[in-house]
Amino acid sequence: MNILILGAGRVGESVAENLVSEQNDITMIDTDPRRLRLLQDRLDLRGVTGNGIHPTVLMAAGIQDADMLIACAALDETNLVVCKLARERFNVTTTIARLRSAEFQDDQAPDLRASFGVDAVICPEASVTRYIHKLVEYPEALQVLEFAMGRVSLIAVRAISGGPMVGHIISELPHLVPDIAMRFVAIYRTDERGSDRQILCDGETRIEPGDEVFVLAATHDIRRVLGTLRRRGDPVRRVIIAGGGKVGLRLARQLANDCRVKVIESNAQRCEYLATQLPGDTLVLNADSTDEELLENENVRDTELFLALTSDDEDNIMSCLLAKRLGAKRVLALLNRRAYADLVQGTQIDIALSPAQTVIGELLTHVRRGDVEAVYSLRRGDAEALEAVAHGDRKSSKVVGRRIEEVALPAGAQIGALVRGEGPEGRVIIPHHDTVIESGDHVIVFLPHKRMVREVERLFQVGATFL
Repeated sequence: MNILILGAGRVGESVAENLVSEQNDITMIDTDPRRLRLLQDRLDLRGVTGNGIHPTVLMAAGIQDADMLIACAALDETNLVVCKLARERFNVTTTIARLRSAEFQDDQAPDLRASFGVDAVICPEASVTRYIHKLVEYPEALQVLEFAMGRVSLIAVRAISGGPMVGHIISELPHLVPDIAMRFVAIYRTDERGSDRQILCDGETRIEPGDEVFVLAATHDIRRVLGTLRRRGDPVRRVIIAGGGKVGLRLARQLANDCRVKVIESNAQRCEYLATQLPGDTLVLNADSTDEELLENENVRDTELFLALTSDDEDNIMSCLLAKRLGAKRVLALLNRRAYADLVQGTQIDIALSPAQTVIGELLTHVRRGDVEAVYSLRRGDAEALEAVAHGDRKSSKVVGRRIEEVALPAGAQIGALVRGEGPEGRVIIPHHDTVIESGDHVIVFLPHKRMVREVERLFQVGATFL
């Protein structure tokens, strides 16, 4: 696929990294030639220097041959104008715009497709907020992802001693928790050298304390699934947010009704603005989140969740380490540098989150071939989970009318769940080897390596005999 990316910032760079690795032809436009040179040296892409609003720059980048435009420049206005140009003047099939303003996220937003030719909107701040809110709802989890209109969830959880399944092999599951249907799709274990490695996940696999376990189950069973792998944690009632930027403000608004929220912000003027935007019982502190004395005075030891959401990676790491040492139960650091996230994940910092990585799944849904409904990037981009819809019949499809054991999945990939039927009547099926896939089924597949994606996509593409 020929893809044109406008903007070589953090989001644009992360998007390019993911799409280049999947053998797409990528051209990136940015006004900074130095940044483009650095990306060209590291990634297999072509860089064009210039302002993307100008048609001559777009033509130099080859927009006339582009299948997709992803506009993720710094300004919303730039992204809207470029999408409009791409659609009306160059007939680009798919246009995606990054829009940061909350005005484009609610029900009052204008019809962006009709007005600006925008097919899809991505907003990293909104994506990060949704991601973190799920972790507040399920405090034991490392990651919570939903499929099939929320009927199925994939959770990542760190197994600890005391959970009913910990210390047992997977085949004992029906006897230990007979009333919960779930599928273990992956287990990652830290070896003696401190490196993560994937463990073969079959009936004889024993779950050990410290394992990072990925489990698929019906969403209404998620709390009980978490309880099989670790003791039930206390609900989140006290939250400290370090950083009152766009993400911090969004999250504080959402949590204010259910939690006691404190926001620490170093900019005095921003603090005044936050105080006007948040409920009166939300405490806004003009202070440095890496100040140990401040954290002690604000009783961080009684906090169920400490969130470091500033724009400074080093400050986020330091404040999380301080909060953890002072007694905070769980800490999350927002880290723009992916290398930092890989380095600190699973250490004293419970969760390291890259904001650009949270939007990759939304973008990949539009890039994927076949009828792909949802895509999620897992483990900082190494693994992937996708939801595909099966169409056709046994003659025209490689999956419909076949038992799970007959589907030619790449080695290590697993079909973890099926959803059969639409709407609230849809039924969640945790399949066995002899379960037959039917046309219309939503199939959730776990892929341990991104390189398997194209092979799985081809399985769900309908042949020419399907009418």
